[in-house]
Amino acid sequence: MKNSTEGRIAFLIVYVDDIILTGDDLEEMDKLKKSLSTEFEIKDLGLLRYFLGMEFVRSKKDIVVSQWKYMLDLFEETRMSGCKALDTPIEFNSKLGEVKEGVPVDIGRYQRLVGKLIYLSHT
Repeated sequence: MKNSTEGRIAFLIVYVDDIILTGDDLEEMDKLKKSLSTEFEIKDLGLLRYFLGMEFVRSKKDIVVSQWKYMLDLFEETRMSGCKALDTPIEFNSKLGEVKEGVPVDIGRYQRLVGKLIYLSHT
C-alpha cells in the first residue's frame, strides 16, 4: 500500500503468481506496472472480474463480490448439482461407526473438499 501526499492510494496485492493493482493513484499504479514489467513478464487483464474463486461485478455505485461460480463448480465436482436441500440431511438418531462394506473413502478427495469448504466459508 502506498499513500501519496495528495491523499491518493495504490494497493498491490500478490498471491503466488497473481497480482491485483488497484487504487485511485493512477500515476503511481502506472509507475508500478512499468517497474514490474522490467523484472517480470506481466499482462494487464483490465478490470478485475474473477480472482481466487471470487467474482467481482462493478456498477457506478459499488462493487459486488460473489462466490456463486465457485459454489457451482464445487457442486459439479462433487456431483451434487442436482441435489435438493434438506433440513436434516442425516437420519435422526443415526449411529455413526465404521462401515465394513462399501467403497472406501478417498482421503485426498475428502481433504480437498473440506479445504474448499473452509475457503468458501472464510472468504
